[in-house]
Amino acid sequence: MFSSLADAVASWTAWYSDSAVLRTTVTFAHIAGLVGGGGAAIVEDRAMLKALRQDDDTRRRRVEAQRLAHRVVLTGLAVGVASGALLFVADWDTYVHSRVFWLKMVLVTLLLGNGVMLTYAERAAVSRDPRAWLRLKRGAIVSLALWFLTTLAGAALPNVG
Repeated sequence: MFSSLADAVASWTAWYSDSAVLRTTVTFAHIAGLVGGGGAAIVEDRAMLKALRQDDDTRRRRVEAQRLAHRVVLTGLAVGVASGALLFVADWDTYVHSRVFWLKMVLVTLLLGNGVMLTYAERAAVSRDPRAWLRLKRGAIVSLALWFLTTLAGAALPNVG
């Protein structure tokens, strides 16, 4: 089993290394996932922070809009994770020993956890739980910070190791 997995990894690494088109496509998918998913999340987080200073009807409409945007954010994250896994496997020896890579993985995990928390806060806001608004505010601030920190870690990865 492990030898066939090792063979698959070696085949992927060789194919990836020998193909500029494949390297470009996988890297583009990774960046596109970040731009699409992260961009949508950043827009929604900023809109939520603005709406929280408004009346109840405006806040409720914003929660509904944010819930609809989750599909774009989750699709971007899925593309980013899948392409990231391909990038990881293509250069296993570099990434497995990289502190910056593992920091980025912690940030992505925190990002996913914050997304789950935001989903629960949105449901609570729809059910008219007044504590939900503070959780949405905190979640939006944390989300903004995590998206930018994850991007910074990704930019540092090829330069710092």
